[in-house]
Parts: sequence; structure tokens; C-alpha cells
Amino acid sequence: MWLQIYSIVLTLAWVIVTVYILVNSRRVRHLKDMDPASGPLPSLAVIIPVRNEEAEVEAALASVLRLDYPGLQVVVINDRSTDSTPAILQRMAAAHPTLTLLTITELPEGWLGKNHALYRGYCATATEWMLFTDADVLFRPQALRKAMHYVQQQSLDHLVVMPEVTSPSALFKAVMNTFALMLDVRQRPWAVSNLRSSASIGIGAFNLVRRTAYEGGGTHKAYSLRPDDDLKLGEHIKKAGFRPGILYGNGQVSLQWYTSLGQFVRGLMKNTFSVANYNPLLAFGFVLATLVVFVLPIPLSLLWGTKGVLMAGIILLSHVTLMSFKPGVKGKWWHGLLLPFAGAVMAYIITASTIRTLRQGGIYWRDHFYPLEELRKQR
Repeated sequence: MWLQIYSIVLTLAWVIVTVYILVNSRRVRHLKDMDPASGPLPSLAVIIPVRNEEAEVEAALASVLRLDYPGLQVVVINDRSTDSTPAILQRMAAAHPTLTLLTITELPEGWLGKNHALYRGYCATATEWMLFTDADVLFRPQALRKAMHYVQQQSLDHLVVMPEVTSPSALFKAVMNTFALMLDVRQRPWAVSNLRSSASIGIGAFNLVRRTAYEGGGTHKAYSLRPDDDLKLGEHIKKAGFRPGILYGNGQVSLQWYTSLGQFVRGLMKNTFSVANYNPLLAFGFVLATLVVFVLPIPLSLLWGTKGVLMAGIILLSHVTLMSFKPGVKGKWWHGLLLPFAGAVMAYIITASTIRTLRQGGIYWRDHFYPLEELRKQR
């Protein structure tokens, strides 16, 4: 009897969740649909932390330098790179007067390298607005003008643009779309602009923030040891009473996040435990929820005879519908077929990240070890 009840409940839940996500996702607008801002524009600095990014930094930085925005400052922080990144940055800085290059040789206590680099970039500027971005992000020339037009139109203090994620790996893209779906369920981007909602979001690829809002949210000092600093930035700014917004960035802001599923798993395994605030019970709850909601409904429904096959078919149709029609995701219908597999991958990542962090007594981040007791000081 419990199997029948589970199948019916999960089938109804997936139908409701599918409709809920499809309807609400359409409330999030697209950056490509915005008109470029015109007239006087506020001062703005693009702040980019870089560490050992020789493969991608030149193309990404070239796209930043092509941005059509008057008086744009570009501040690049070389954070202890040991490959050919410093030579690339020095060559580009010599050719572009608008590019300011800062070099960090030592990491202070109590900081993750990226968080410290972003904070140093903030300290080196005095602009009204700052764009925190990464060293592998590509921009279309009008992206910033379009973003600022939306900011002015909506009277925002913080704008997140969800980048288009590209990859040569079809399998990674399928799993990535499930990861994006989970992020949507957890962060509720459509509710971010509602000041009565607790929903918040931040994305490392594109956090456009007013200086006063960044300072009001505590700056990176408030979450200096958080690997999920982008999410924390959005959370702190929202809690401080400033107005956030979000746009989909397809066709305007993009990055190649990982080139294979294995690389994705290894990359997320380093810091996923932080999302559970380094609480094993909370991490276990995330794993259990992932298994119950994403992994088990179809295989368990199939154990319940003909009616179970019908339930499994409805759930599978919900998966395919989400991947085919959800705005902001360039999904393919067959990505829905792999959703249970992708859920199992995410459950493994959370489990492995938790076990590894507890076993090590902390995390290794960019060749630096951070004890768990120190990490748990920031929530």
C-alpha cells in the first residue's frame, strides 16, 4: 500500500511542480529583450578575480574590454597565479589603459582567495556600481547597457544575470539542467524581487551591485570564508533591505563551466557541503529529498503493475516538459529522460562532499586548507 501512496503523491507533486515552475519562470525576463540604456549612466567598474586561468582569461577579458559602456573601469586581480596568467594579464593591461591590474602575493587569515580578491577589487574602486564576474565569462558588447537599463527601470540595487552555460559534453549539459532545476526550486528566482519574500540569489558570473548595497550587506567581509559567496552576497543584500532583481542571460552572457561530467562532479565536491552550512544532518536531509523526489519515483512506480507504469509515464512526461519548455534553460527533450540519473549524481556529490569535508576536518580551496571549525563560524 505504501508504494501506491508514494507513487500517487509523487506523480501529483511532479505535475504541480512542473506547472508551478513553468508559470513562475515566465515572470523572469531576458536580458536580450532589454533596450540598451541611453543618456547619462552611473559610473561602473567590472571586478574580475583571476587565479591560474590561462586557458580562458584572454578571451573572457577581451569580451569585457569590448563592452559598450562609457567610462567603464576594468579591474583584474591576479590572485597568486602560478601559470602563464600573469604574463597574459600584463600584456593586455599594457594594451588597454582602461584595465587596472592588481596583484595579490599573500592570502590573509580568515579569507578564501576569491572572496579576498573581490574585496580588494572593491577597495580599489570608487564607482557607484560594480560588476563582480569570473575570468571565464563572455559578454556581448551591449550586455551592460541592457542590464543598466533594467536596473534603472526597476529601481534595483542588485541585479543577477543567469548565464548561458555551454559545454562540449552533452551528458554534462543534461545533468547541468537538472542542477539548474534544483537551484530554481531552492532559490525561487521569480520571487527574488519581492521584498516580502525571503528568496534571494547571487551568481558568480554576473553580480551587478550598487556600492551602497554591497556595503550595507557587509561586503565580502561578512562571508569571507564561504565558498558559496555569490549566493551569500545576494542573501545579505536582500536581508539588508535593498532591492534585487534577476534576468536570464541567454545570448548575452555565457560561460563554459565544465567540459565533462567528471569535471563537474569533482568541481562541486569541493564546496557543496557549505550549502548545508556544514551540518551533516542537513546535508543528509538534502540527499534524502533528492532521492525521494528526483531519483526513486519512476523506478518505484514501475514496481506497482499497470497503474504504476501510468504513474511513471506521467512523471517522465513532466520531466520532459520541464526540460523542453522551461525558460532560461536550453534543454532538450531527452534531458528529461536522464533526470533520475542526474538526481543520483547530485545526491552522490552532496554525500561525497560531506564525507570528504568531515574526514579531512575542512576543505582544500585553491591549494589552501581551511579547518571546519573556522568555516562554521560563518553561516
